[in-house]
Amino acid sequence: MSEPLSFYLVGWVTTLIIAIGKSAFGGGLAILGIPLLAMVTTPQNAAIMVSMLVSLMDLMALQRFGRDTWSKPDLVWLLPGLVFGIGLGYLVFVRVDPRIVNLMIGVVTLLFTAHWFLKGRLAPPGNRPVSPALALTAGAASGFTTFVAHAGGPPVAMYLLARGLPKTLFVGTTVAIFTLGNWLKLPPYFSLGLRHTEALWGALALAPAVPIGIWLGRVLHDRLEQKALFFWCYVLLAVAALKLTVDAALALMR
Repeated sequence: MSEPLSFYLVGWVTTLIIAIGKSAFGGGLAILGIPLLAMVTTPQNAAIMVSMLVSLMDLMALQRFGRDTWSKPDLVWLLPGLVFGIGLGYLVFVRVDPRIVNLMIGVVTLLFTAHWFLKGRLAPPGNRPVSPALALTAGAASGFTTFVAHAGGPPVAMYLLARGLPKTLFVGTTVAIFTLGNWLKLPPYFSLGLRHTEALWGALALAPAVPIGIWLGRVLHDRLEQKALFFWCYVLLAVAALKLTVDAALALMR
């Protein structure tokens, strides 16, 4: 497969950005992958490549954020919710307008981040106890939105940020959650890739950027103080929510 130089330039930069975000902040930048790659390939190929690359990033991130960095009391409730949400998304995808769901989640997330920037940022760090009901809800919402729109980050991030976990526990738990979610979504995307071999070759060409980005992200994670890291987590969450809201609103107006 022969790709133009623009594909490699945009593709490598995009892959590095997503990998750094995953290893430094637990994610938040994957939502930018499809629109960026769609500048140099088709949206369908971009979606297939992002799915495969993110799954590879998850495996490498798990090497740097092992079980000792997971908040197991939260995972006990978040993971079943995630699986349920992915299954629900699969079952009702043709019956529910994902644009409305995305718009609602985007608006709620924007309100959540706005409240933090206006008030919560000045308050002491949160220390909410584990909430099975909220964790199940966040997991289910994340699973549903990651299936219908590849945007499962905001619900889980809102829940975990409100918990006030230490920075490495926050990132490790997020990585564990989305490793499961992304690998559950991988088979259908891989089957699509078998019919679109240019996407498979494209993902392979960009794969060497993944370990570099994961390493750089972990270096950044270790050097940032918790307050600074959480500030950027909220910034990334706001960016993802804004994109989700704008995309959904524009889609509804068409």
